[in-house]
Amino acid sequence: MLKGIGDMANMMAKAKEMQAKVEEAQTKIAAMEVDGEAGAGLVTCRVNGKGEVKSLNIDQSIFSPNDKEVVEDLIIAALKDGKDKADIKAKSEMSKITEGLNLPAGLKLPF
Repeated sequence: MLKGIGDMANMMAKAKEMQAKVEEAQTKIAAMEVDGEAGAGLVTCRVNGKGEVKSLNIDQSIFSPNDKEVVEDLIIAALKDGKDKADIKAKSEMSKITEGLNLPAGLKLPF
């Protein structure tokens, strides 16, 4: 009977440790920033770990009266690239925490 209590206490301690690591990773992810780009660097943006666009830069050389749609498409592509890169970094940070825990595939963290 005491062994079961010890196992439960050990499991609870590990759960608290994991929760602390998840919270630390979430803070780190929120603070990270990545650069997205489109049009061979003509449009760039900086996106944080929450997927928020922090800055946008459009090279002056692409502007002319008929290029409005092209510029808009490049901005959308740069924003998507930045968000995709932020998502990849976030998943990488979370996988470092859950490595070796044998969690079910597709389990969303935090719980």
